[in-house]
Amino acid sequence: MLKRTAISIGISVALQMALAAISASACMALPQTPSQAGVPASPPAASQAHAPSSDEIRARAKKLIENQHKNDRALDGYERVERHEDFTNGPNPQTIEDKLFRVVPDGGGTLKILLKDKGAPTDPADYRRQLQLWEDILQRMIQPDDSKAKAAREKYEKRQHERAEFLDAMNDAYVVKWVGQENHGGHKCDVFELTPSPDFHPRSMFQSALVHVTAKIWVDHDADELVRGEAHILSDISFGGGLLGKLYRGGFVSMEQAEVAPGVWLPTRTEYDFTGRRFLFPFAEHQVIEASHYRRLGSLQQALVVVQNELSSGKTFSEDP
Repeated sequence: MLKRTAISIGISVALQMALAAISASACMALPQTPSQAGVPASPPAASQAHAPSSDEIRARAKKLIENQHKNDRALDGYERVERHEDFTNGPNPQTIEDKLFRVVPDGGGTLKILLKDKGAPTDPADYRRQLQLWEDILQRMIQPDDSKAKAAREKYEKRQHERAEFLDAMNDAYVVKWVGQENHGGHKCDVFELTPSPDFHPRSMFQSALVHVTAKIWVDHDADELVRGEAHILSDISFGGGLLGKLYRGGFVSMEQAEVAPGVWLPTRTEYDFTGRRFLFPFAEHQVIEASHYRRLGSLQQALVVVQNELSSGKTFSEDP
């Protein structure tokens, strides 16, 4: 079900792209020591490991960007289970929405198949209708001459291309400071703090959001993969000169990743906590998305075989296939 207007989608995409870009930009600038940056030393939580050399930083930057592109490409071949929880604002937040989805690739992005709503399983007939919709979409998307499928593919490829360009452009977006090493989620991580570069000149609406965002990231020391990233909105972000909407300062977004298959790192938890307005209407987003049970389906043709087998067998979906 569509919940957001076009501008709210744009705001969410901007934050997601900003956070994804942070992982790619973490090693794109030489680290500053605390004395160079004019700030106090990092708290004792970070280890006293030696800062990486400039050559090490350049080599890791290249690997980190390659890994991010690789993970983005791999995601198209996976299905997953996502739990979406929306909360009220305030010191004692209450759950507004709690839904469990099976998120599947459809050739033009993803399709969310509802599994549970506040713990109640989807009616089997409704679930089967959702499967049939997925089958119908896949059958159309694999047709090379179908005009609607071609348009959907081109639109999706354009978004993917823009995202890739966005990641590659991040070498100018931030000033990066290496602050030490920490263990996070069982990983030995290098920790970086990122602040907007005064010399960065955004070339799109999404990129313009980055000048208002500061971040901290944890990068796996051995794998050069993002383990966790946090982004904080320092000042209001306007869209369309403020006519389309605005994201207010004080917002927060975080993302965690894990290795779901050898060499493939994908998101496992994303949290949004921000307020703003769409046109003249205020809105708030307090949401946690937990992703698990990644399963590789492969190509669209292979995904079509999966859904056709499920429909013919009549079996209920299991989170642990």
